[in-house]
Amino acid sequence: MRATLHLYNTLTREVEAFEPIDQAGRTVAFYSCGPTVYDFAHIGNFRSFLNADLLRRTLELLDYTVRHVMNMTDVGHMTEDDIADGGGEDKMAEAARRIREARASSPSLSGRGSGGGSIARNGPEAAPTPQPPPVQGGGVADVPHDDLPDPNDPYAIAEFYIRAFQRDAKLLGIKVVQEAERDPSLLPRPTQYVEQMKALIETLIAKNHAYVARDGAVYFDVQSFPKYGQLSGNTLDKLRAGEGGRVSAANQAVKKHPADFLLWKRDPAHLMRWPSPWGEGYPGWHLECSAMARALLGEEIDIHSGGEDNIFPHHECEIAQTCSATGRPTFARYWFHTRHLMVEGEKMSKSKGNFYTVSDLLSRGASPAAIRLALIGTHYRTNANFTMQGLKDAQRRIYRWIAARIQLQSFASSEVPATIRPFSTSLEKFKSALCNDLEISAAIATMDDARNQLTEFVESHGQPTQAAGTSVVNRAWVEETECFDAMWTALLGTAAASVEDDSAAEALRRARDEARQRRDFAKADSIRKFLRDLGYEIEDKPEGPSVLRKVAK
Repeated sequence: MRATLHLYNTLTREVEAFEPIDQAGRTVAFYSCGPTVYDFAHIGNFRSFLNADLLRRTLELLDYTVRHVMNMTDVGHMTEDDIADGGGEDKMAEAARRIREARASSPSLSGRGSGGGSIARNGPEAAPTPQPPPVQGGGVADVPHDDLPDPNDPYAIAEFYIRAFQRDAKLLGIKVVQEAERDPSLLPRPTQYVEQMKALIETLIAKNHAYVARDGAVYFDVQSFPKYGQLSGNTLDKLRAGEGGRVSAANQAVKKHPADFLLWKRDPAHLMRWPSPWGEGYPGWHLECSAMARALLGEEIDIHSGGEDNIFPHHECEIAQTCSATGRPTFARYWFHTRHLMVEGEKMSKSKGNFYTVSDLLSRGASPAAIRLALIGTHYRTNANFTMQGLKDAQRRIYRWIAARIQLQSFASSEVPATIRPFSTSLEKFKSALCNDLEISAAIATMDDARNQLTEFVESHGQPTQAAGTSVVNRAWVEETECFDAMWTALLGTAAASVEDDSAAEALRRARDEARQRRDFAKADSIRKFLRDLGYEIEDKPEGPSVLRKVAK
């Protein structure tokens, strides 16, 4: 009998048994709000993305097939994103200004200028985009001049930050980003779905859920959707007074209700703009996810994830416009939100020196697996406090786990009887922990307990030895290794486990040498593949093989 996942649903505020729409085929439609690609993603962003990946891998551990989509927001996300209309400027304009300033303060090595041309255009052009180098906490100011994109080209800016995000996400083992190398549609960009957004607006207008205001902007009529506020608790009576005076009086004057939110803004001077029946302009931020989820996953999906700051207004508005357009009572059955990340007990801030990117932590000697474990190690519905000591503790735990994996592999090619079965007997307990609303601490403790049992066995029985020229496959220990791998993958995916001076990689190299000497090439190839998954490559040289840490490209 399969274990049943129980998951907290923000919409109902209850832990519910997970029941997918496709119960026969067991395929799950999963949409995640991804990064706004106007800056390098920080570890607070990645906590949300990693918890979504943990949920996805838990579903796969339970034999579900998951179609996972994560958006890359490249237009329409305003700097004041905590109000439904959005306020301030487009975040891509903010990025352009920041890159322009960085270029001005950093001389070009090649003599290239900062580029010319219009800051806005109606579609992407085929132009090379610099590959962003790993960056520390200083951000774009630390990037060499010639590696920066043209600040006058918003598409190049988006591509620059998308590549940086993808590099970090792949290192941390986020599966949807890895899959997007084969299927780029899994990481959709709003600029590629403007036509679908315009069609959605037309549907909402035709169904009397949206209207063109006197200033030419198109707004969603929140009073036409009685369930508005169900997700966040921000019901219309609470929103009647507007957003504390931060919404301009001119904008409020043209609305039917203060909470009506923007679907299309007529603005011929905007950074990125498109022609439309309502004038040249750009779509509202909330529209993109409704259009892309509908195009890629269907009119109703199983799970929608994001950070808790997405609950209102973003996800609240998504529900209203999607359900109004489709006529369905539900957009996403389950809403999954990760709470905020503090750093050393304080809000993360560049001015405080506690603002970290993934590259920053890697430069301090942390492995991707340790970073991932440190960021998911606190339950997703609890505010987390990231500390350097916690990161060191995660690294030590990773070392202990990988040492256990090496021991299991040694026993798997020995004749030592498996009188204990620590990982196979713990797998169901591990699954039960994750099925209990992703109870991460219990899952980690279960893996630790299994590792401790193995360590005690090794201490009492010693390390296995094998005579040269023999080849043994101990099926019981192979099964133990497979159960370890299932638990590892659920928690850590393919995140590399070790830093370059880790003795575990060298121990694996020696095990591969011994397998080759015994002409057990299947085992040697298995070890080589495992090292690759950990972020290493073996170079076979005349003087003997060496293990090298792979450099991210």
